[in-house]
Amino acid sequence: MAASAAPPGSSCSHALKDSQDLPQGSAFSGTRDPFRAFHRDLDFVGKFLKPLLVGELAPEESSQDRGKNSQIIEDFRILRKTAEDMNLFKSNHLFFLLILAHVIVMEIIAWLIVFYFGNDWITTMIASVILATCQIQAGWLQHDFGHLSVYKKSQWNHLAHQFVIGHMKGASSDWWNHRHFQHHAKTNVFRKDPDVNTLHTFVLGEWQPVEYGKKKLKYLPYNHQHQYFFLIGPALLIPVYFQYQIIMSMIVYKKWADLAWAISYYVRFFITFVPYYGFLGSILLLTFVRFLESHWFVWVTQMNHIVMDINEDPYRDWFSNQLATTCNVEQSAFNDWFSGHLNFQIEHHLFPTMPRHNLYKVAPLVKSLCAKHGIQYQVKPLLTALQDIVRSLKKSGDLWLDAYLHK
Repeated sequence: MAASAAPPGSSCSHALKDSQDLPQGSAFSGTRDPFRAFHRDLDFVGKFLKPLLVGELAPEESSQDRGKNSQIIEDFRILRKTAEDMNLFKSNHLFFLLILAHVIVMEIIAWLIVFYFGNDWITTMIASVILATCQIQAGWLQHDFGHLSVYKKSQWNHLAHQFVIGHMKGASSDWWNHRHFQHHAKTNVFRKDPDVNTLHTFVLGEWQPVEYGKKKLKYLPYNHQHQYFFLIGPALLIPVYFQYQIIMSMIVYKKWADLAWAISYYVRFFITFVPYYGFLGSILLLTFVRFLESHWFVWVTQMNHIVMDINEDPYRDWFSNQLATTCNVEQSAFNDWFSGHLNFQIEHHLFPTMPRHNLYKVAPLVKSLCAKHGIQYQVKPLLTALQDIVRSLKKSGDLWLDAYLHK
């Protein structure tokens, strides 16, 4: 995140709400783990902590931090220091350059296919699949820049983030930052993680469906949500819901730089394809590409979270909470590419600024710490993880129906 006074809902504001007292000495030696996780230049962003300090608890006052396992907290900080000593937070710039290059090459291939073979249905379908692949891979790449995991200087990451998410995807870096860092700071926490704010469309986990059932809330037939999920989940998230959110966010909050980057994407897209499809046809092509991308995005991002613990804020320590709300998918060259290394979701949530190509290196250390403290470390085959999305929706829907009818 940019180092500025933290806006409501930002990663910084969430982390500061849970901050422990800062001891004497280093300004960050006692800072809460979430705050350390989100920022690369701790000395610089630390300058903005003091104005946000509203007071300190007296020793006799209750604290949400009490009851947390201090040994887990200490062991995790040792683990992080070990990862730093192993240079696991140092990125391979060539890796990310190749990711960017393969996205650009695929975009060129999609255009060449239409240029040489025309705009018939078969050609259009092939080009659409390639363009959707470009969009999802650009999405994983902007995710890297957004987390400041590529360059040492935050400003370079921010600029690259604006270019990739804006010029290559037509979206807003500011919108992404505020939404995604809330998700990381309070993963799977109702009313704090926007990713589990389903606007009454779905009930998730075990707590929400029971609460809805007890209150006789029935915005939709939730016992069938595992079926209508296919119609309104993957199909509509990016081309409808996200698209509306992004446009409104840029206009309402006057993010003119983001808007300019986004416009440059649409100008480039229409210049490329209007000669072959016309203006209306190009809009339909873009919508279909978004539709395909949305399916890919939803299945990959939800296979790690929606199947895990979703509840009110448990005030667990950082390490335990990430292990309770995230899971991994088995490593393979395909799974790494297909998910943008989000198959290592546990490690990514523990160390958001760690370059994705190093996540597999820190995984054994995380497993060892889990084994030491008896914490479950879940790793699944890809297909099992995708199937578990539907299973979890059905389980939550059944919990809602039981509570609705009998409580």
